[in-house]
Formats: sequence, structure tokens, C-alpha cells
Amino acid sequence: VSALSTDTLFELPTVGDAELIGVFEHGSPEWHAARMDGIGGSEISAVLDISIWESPFSLWHRKAGAVPPREANTEMEAGRRLEPVICEVFAERHPDLETRRGGTFRNRQRRWQIANPDQLVYENGRLTAIHEAKFALYPEKFGEEGTDQVPPYYQAQCRWYADTFGITRTYLTAFVGSTGEFREYVIDADADDTALMRERAEAFMASVAAGIRPPIDGHDATYRMVKDLPDGLDDIDVEVPVPMRDEYFDALARYAAAKTEKQRAASVVLDAIGTGRRAVCFTDPVATRTVRDGKTYSLQPARNRGTAA
Repeated sequence: VSALSTDTLFELPTVGDAELIGVFEHGSPEWHAARMDGIGGSEISAVLDISIWESPFSLWHRKAGAVPPREANTEMEAGRRLEPVICEVFAERHPDLETRRGGTFRNRQRRWQIANPDQLVYENGRLTAIHEAKFALYPEKFGEEGTDQVPPYYQAQCRWYADTFGITRTYLTAFVGSTGEFREYVIDADADDTALMRERAEAFMASVAAGIRPPIDGHDATYRMVKDLPDGLDDIDVEVPVPMRDEYFDALARYAAAKTEKQRAASVVLDAIGTGRRAVCFTDPVATRTVRDGKTYSLQPARNRGTAA
């Protein structure tokens, strides 16, 4: 069943500054159709060019209807399956709060502003916050509990949802798979972020309507989209300008040089680790050595990398 009954979820079709479009099964054709003419919380980070899954270029083509919606990966699917458990933990931690299941909403004035919150949070019968449930394989991208130190794409999503409803707070509970922890964060509204997101989203939807696509960038999603767009093969030669040719050949040369240098640096670190598991610098992780059958299989860099000031 794609569309679910809302009888027990909402007494009114409007909640705060938002109106209910419907309650749909996640990933269903109806769910995607309800989001097609607007920007959802998982999409605003792509508009801002801070998403690890989608680029402005790839999202634009999806909104233009050139390709199907993006399919869920294994981590996203795990998060969907774990969502009820994470929400239950949040409810246990906050017996003073009332939580209700979310749905697909849009702002009543900015109808291109879409929200799919996991839960709506009420205090004394009044909507005061949103709750988002997330699954993370590793904890490195999350900071201290109780702060707003979550990945920027999640922070943008939380603020987008709150702004859709005209409220200022979102709770985010992350289940970290590698440690088994449930971590809770609080993301409050930021006026500058909100203004930027509204401006960028409205301009993005206008560019879709006008048929003006974003420039090609180096995001993995952009490269996949460029590969997916052509359909078929014509046995012809296509002339490209000299600057395009030179840029491509120069990039290939730089890539080869960087790959060689990266391999040399990795060899130096592996040599220093020896039979150890991790390389650290002042206790900060640098890289982890993985082993198969007693031999080094790979060297995985730390997820949060930086240099000391």
C-alpha cells in the first residue's frame, strides 16, 4: 500500500505553517511524485552543494524528469528499517514529549518547500520540534551529544524541515552501527542559513522551469548522471574545442601524478605501522590498516582528516 491513512495522525490538514500532502510509503511512486515539484530535506543539501549523495547537476536532471528518482543505497535502507527503533529510543528518553508520525508536507506560502519529517514533536498539544532518526556506520562525522555537531547535510535537512513548519528546533537521534550507540543532537534554527536555503531553493526550481541546468562539476553524482543521460550509440566522431581537449589531457596527467604520490605516501604510513592496526598523531586517527590472511589488504584514511595549525 503506497498511501497510508492519516485519520489517527492529524486532526487538521495543516500543521504550523505547513499543509499535509499525504502519508506515503517511503520510496513509492506517490512519495516521489509528491516531492517532484519542490525541494525536500534530503535535497536541499544538493542545492547547497554539500551533499555526499547528490550534486546540483544530478538533482536538476531528476527534477526535470530526465532520469528516474535516485535509488536507496544499503546505508539508507538500513536507516529506514531502523527508524522505528531509533524513534522508540527517543520517546523513552523524552516521556514529557508527545511524538506523532510524520508525513509529506509543504509550506503553505513557499509551496516548493517540502518536508518529510520522521516525527512531529508536541509539548502541551503544540508543535514545537521535529525529530529525525538517522543511521551512521561510523561516529567520526558526529560530535558531542547534545550539540548540533552533525554532518552539514543533516544539519541543513533539519533546519529545512523546521522552517517548513515555522518552528525553530529539530532533534536528531543517530544510531552508530560500529559502536551500538544512540546519540542525540539538537539543531536550532539559524536565520542566515534559513535565508540562504530559501533563496537557493527558489532559484533552483526556477532554473528547472527555465531549462537552465547547473554547470558540470566534479561530484561523483554528476559523473554518473552524465554517463546515464545518453541512450544508445551512434558510430560518429564529435568535434570538441581545443580548450576542452587540453583541460581533459591536463587533468589526466595531474591525476596520474597525484595517484603516484598518494601511493608513495600510503606506503610510508604502512611501513611505519608495520604489524599494527592504526596510525595516529597525538591520539588523532590518521589511517587504519585492514588485514586478510595475515597480510595487509588496504589502508583506510581517517574519515575526519585535517592538519594542525
